[in-house]
Amino acid sequence: MTIRFEKCRWLARGALVAAVAVARVGNAQEVDQKRFDLFPDPAVARCLAAFPDDPSRPPSASVTVKRGRLNDRLEIQLRNILPGLAFDMFTVEHSKFLATGTIDPAFVARNKSFGLAWYQSDLEVKNDHRNVTTIQTVLVDQIFGFDPDVGLAPTNTFHVGFWFNRPEDATNCGFTGFTPFNGEHQAGPLAMISLPEVATDLGPLCFNPDFSSDPVRCNP
Repeated sequence: MTIRFEKCRWLARGALVAAVAVARVGNAQEVDQKRFDLFPDPAVARCLAAFPDDPSRPPSASVTVKRGRLNDRLEIQLRNILPGLAFDMFTVEHSKFLATGTIDPAFVARNKSFGLAWYQSDLEVKNDHRNVTTIQTVLVDQIFGFDPDVGLAPTNTFHVGFWFNRPEDATNCGFTGFTPFNGEHQAGPLAMISLPEVATDLGPLCFNPDFSSDPVRCNP
């Protein structure tokens, strides 16, 4: 089975950051909202596809994040995914890709490390080729982890991605072995992930970048 992805179609989605809206609630609170798409790893795209011979229905994942007063709300919608697949969603420090959708040379130089990873949710695709999952936690501008025992300073995880829960679901795409991206630490490969934003090179969970810094940082 084969599946074709029109590269220009993905790039035309503007580094897959679809929309940013700002709404004011009264005079006391400002609530931000952002929608962005995740980019399918071309290496495993055909193992994701519910309709591998129909380029008009590629596998897709869209994310909507709304800033809240105490915590934030993220909704992820999967479409045209092969029924029965299960995934594990993480926020991570680094994407595998540049804003153009090509592999980031820095990712390769880091021994293909995504940096700090934060387990957020399981995802399961039913018979309608779709999934909608919502989580509520600290996400916007301030999501981070740290560990003084290993010298890890506060580190943001501004990217959203999900991995195959079962390694065998990606063997037809050439995957062997396993990755640590599930509760048993025996997951499959990356399926989809966010791209850095063109203007900042940061992941899309940073809503409030500080352009006065070099490189650009996020205002918490």
